[in-house]
Amino acid sequence: MVRATDSLLPQIAADIGTTVGAASIIVTAYAVTHGSVQLVIGPIGDRFGKFRMVALSCALSALTVLACGLAQSLTTLTLARIATGLTAAWIIPLGMAFVGDAVPYERRQAVLGRYLTGQITGQLFGQAAGGIIGDLLGWRAVFFILSAVFAIVAVALFRELAANPSTRPEQRADERSRGFAADYSAVLASPWARAVLVAAVIEAALMWGAFAYVGADLYLRFGLSFTLIGVIVASFGIGGLIYAALVPRLVGRFGQTGLAAGGGLLVGAAYLLLAVAPAWWIAPAAVVAVGLGFYMLHNTLQTNATQMAPQARGTAVAIFSSALYLGQSLGVAGGSLLIDRAGGPAIFLIAALLLPLLGLWFAAMLRRRA
Repeated sequence: MVRATDSLLPQIAADIGTTVGAASIIVTAYAVTHGSVQLVIGPIGDRFGKFRMVALSCALSALTVLACGLAQSLTTLTLARIATGLTAAWIIPLGMAFVGDAVPYERRQAVLGRYLTGQITGQLFGQAAGGIIGDLLGWRAVFFILSAVFAIVAVALFRELAANPSTRPEQRADERSRGFAADYSAVLASPWARAVLVAAVIEAALMWGAFAYVGADLYLRFGLSFTLIGVIVASFGIGGLIYAALVPRLVGRFGQTGLAAGGGLLVGAAYLLLAVAPAWWIAPAAVVAVGLGFYMLHNTLQTNATQMAPQARGTAVAIFSSALYLGQSLGVAGGSLLIDRAGGPAIFLIAALLLPLLGLWFAAMLRRRA
């Protein structure tokens, strides 16, 4: 749902009588809303139950996504996308926090690795599916189909909530929410939580600040078609799926410290390969390696985010998610200052140097904490 509109912008612009540039506000408005609302959803999930709030979020998203399909002007479509950001932003962070409540820490990284397959699959196919369905049935059909999916999932989640006691995990007294201000204080007062959040901002800035310009670099240096560029960039998800398939073995073999250090080194080496690649056909393998290395490091950060403040787990994961949005915004903005002056390879070299250092630093922090 998040990426589906990217491919639909030309159709939407033509149908409602505006330009593609003007229509792109529906992408920006959603992203800003989705990232901002993360700051308030955590304490609510901690207070009323994370699984319950995810189910309610899906039910409300069925309505807001339906409103997108029914919109007759750019203004109403933008407002509907803002409403969708408000309702859908709860799903991933509170889902992660629920895993933190329900799964013991020693098994949590493997479970979160499997949880990642949903996100990665959505990234891989959401944008493509939006374009295909739009071509076949029109852009409004994309929203109608997504609305139906949300409704079906909401029914399934509420049924599970009623029938399955594991959707309401018991929490110890020291893991219960104490209110909005107290939960935020509990997270931000923890030195370990601050270290995880700083690492998340840096990781997102370096990773996405470089990856955002992979497609542009392939076009400028090698003159590839946009179709081929899209296929190469999408291969990032293949690396993520490889990680998700191997995560139990990787965690057992290398542990969190090994995954953090190895992930940083691998993604750094992959960006170095992109920077110095003499031919375009090297890029697909490098992008797959970027995806694998990134998820090795990122999933380790995610797992620690679910445990950095157990008494305010929903709040902690929501702040972590906001930190990722902040880092991504800073990284892409910083890359925009370099791409026209020094080209994509300069951005890739910065990421190649600093991401391994980040992985090694966080691995050292994990060792000291252990």
